[in-house]
Amino acid sequence: MNLIRAKSIEKGWDLEFGELARIWKGDCIIRAVFLDRIKKAYDRNPDLANLLVDPDLAYFDTYRTESLPVYFGAHTYERVDIEGSFHTAWFKIARQLN
Repeated sequence: MNLIRAKSIEKGWDLEFGELARIWKGDCIIRAVFLDRIKKAYDRNPDLANLLVDPDLAYFDTYRTESLPVYFGAHTYERVDIEGSFHTAWFKIARQLN
């Protein structure tokens, strides 16, 4: 988002970053509950200079954490605590969280 913001300022595009997150979620491989959180961050503060400073995202923690759970779409993943390849229906979990 920061790179897109920089180019938007340079080119005078006047982009709405919360709206970008909403659009991407609608029909994209990166559909995720996290995009809702990004949209809410920009809804709270349309002039948010960086997602690092939004209190709801805990985004800064990703820079100082040795190991994070990272999942992408419907692909399989490996765990550090159990050997093997795993798949999780994340959309079902996300529905339960909302």
